[in-house]
Amino acid sequence: MRYRTLGRTGLSVSELSFGTVEIGMDYGIAAAGDHKRPDEAEAERLLHRVLDLGINYIDTARAYGESEAVIGRILAARRKEFVLCTKVLPLESAPELEASVSESLRQLRTDSVDVLMIHSAPQTSIEQGATAEHLLRLKERGWFRFLGASVYGEEAALAAIHSGVFDCLQIAYSVLDRRPETRVIPAAQAAGVGLVARSIVLKGALTHRYQYVPEPLAALKEAVRVLEPLAASLPELAYRYVLAREVPETALVGTANIAELEAAVKYTTRGPLPENVIEAIHKQPLLSDNELNPGKWPSF
Repeated sequence: MRYRTLGRTGLSVSELSFGTVEIGMDYGIAAAGDHKRPDEAEAERLLHRVLDLGINYIDTARAYGESEAVIGRILAARRKEFVLCTKVLPLESAPELEASVSESLRQLRTDSVDVLMIHSAPQTSIEQGATAEHLLRLKERGWFRFLGASVYGEEAALAAIHSGVFDCLQIAYSVLDRRPETRVIPAAQAAGVGLVARSIVLKGALTHRYQYVPEPLAALKEAVRVLEPLAASLPELAYRYVLAREVPETALVGTANIAELEAAVKYTTRGPLPENVIEAIHKQPLLSDNELNPGKWPSF
């Protein structure tokens, strides 16, 4: 496992990180039938395997169901071995934010997290700055070390980068959603803002589960079908494409399946995709936000 410095934070993070929504709640493409969260014993095996494989950045959130509590119960004794990030919704008032972060720390069984992010931070919230201002007061108390934001879309990402307030961002980035390459990634590098990539396999659409994508997302399904022959598997194509870049510094693996986790780690050893494959990817037109943002998908 290779490690990179997460922007100006100075944190050394593994190039693969672990996203924990699937251990806290049912998540994924329901039609595939494997979207149920694991039981406690399975979650324990999974989380310990994550650390044993050298993955040292774990991402969670107040909004991820039981995720924080599961991490706290299972990994409290190994807390010094990993960088921990959780997220708080952009709530209205300082007392609400304080209560939410306090509850996260309680559930995680820790006095402090390394990174605290504003979850799904809208551009207006970033530009107004009140949420960040309230949270920075909690940083002064030692509740977290670095402030970040999880964002959707270029404009929110650029607003966060140019604000000078945020040390790192979580962005959607994949072989299909290449929009950050034009403006967001260069701007983050110039500002020293660390980037964490999510949606590498686009909620499962860049796996065999794409066959369950319904008719309203036909353009997405066709785009994945075109990509499928370019590598031994869709997940390999997806991870190797993102991992070939030095920024984002880490790419989230979100899975409740140990075999999928171990496969992602193997992809880190296989290097960049061949140039002809990269050229084929770049020839594919970008889809609309309705296809690329799982939050806008119909239920299926």
